[in-house]
Amino acid sequence: MTNVSQYNGQFFRATSPVDNVLLLEMNRGPVNAFHDAFWEEMHATLDRVSMDADVRVIVLASALEKIFTAGLDLKATHIGKGQALDAARQAFDTYNHISRFQAAISALEKCRQPVICAINGIAVGLAIDIASACDIRLCAEDATMGILEVKVGLAADIGTLQRFPKIVGNGSMARELALTGRKFYAAEAKEIGFVSRVVPGGRKGVLDAAIKLAAEIAPNSPVAVVSTKHIMNHARDHGVDAGLAYQAAWNMGMLQTKDTQVAMKAQLAKTTPRFPNLDAKL
Repeated sequence: MTNVSQYNGQFFRATSPVDNVLLLEMNRGPVNAFHDAFWEEMHATLDRVSMDADVRVIVLASALEKIFTAGLDLKATHIGKGQALDAARQAFDTYNHISRFQAAISALEKCRQPVICAINGIAVGLAIDIASACDIRLCAEDATMGILEVKVGLAADIGTLQRFPKIVGNGSMARELALTGRKFYAAEAKEIGFVSRVVPGGRKGVLDAAIKLAAEIAPNSPVAVVSTKHIMNHARDHGVDAGLAYQAAWNMGMLQTKDTQVAMKAQLAKTTPRFPNLDAKL
């Protein structure tokens, strides 16, 4: 396994709790509020991890006991900056800043490895953007969530309005939460399908559950796991016919893997298959 200390940063703590699993913990006290340097570090870290063949699953969590993230650091927000610019230049400046911010959060979705989000405590505003960009979401019983941007005069612009409705599959509920800005809690998050599991035990409980789930995924064929994430993301944004055609084209190459032979031999021998890493440079 790669020396994961290379992924430690000013705002992220990196460990490997089990083989081929990288735990990234957001660590900017007191509330994990995001400013530019925070999300820029997230983007750079995920881009590097995506190329690390030793990392097969990522768990994203908070290092703080009672808070996942309180969202945007309003004291360091880009809003209102550049007032000396004329209107057109101010608009371009804002557009470029938002686009870079969006790309940083979308890096969770675009990285090759599946990302499991372990939500604990307060998880509002940007927390929903982040969680929505992850592949699997678990939350602690103490989790308090909310799409709060409307409360501060904004439309959520970093991915929630694009991803959240597709995740919950209920446009009316998604609009209710986004338009009212009301908070919702663990049981409701599970009921509407935003999280797949509610876990007792606070931060430790949900983190342990996320690591256990990651440990179930990590031994599987990395060709199959990377392909499954990629194809499911494609299918979400395309029709069934387009998705099937893309799947067929994708598997023209992927079915040439030796991983299927390894898996079948292991089943016949009643042993556990061991798959080689998927070199990111291939």
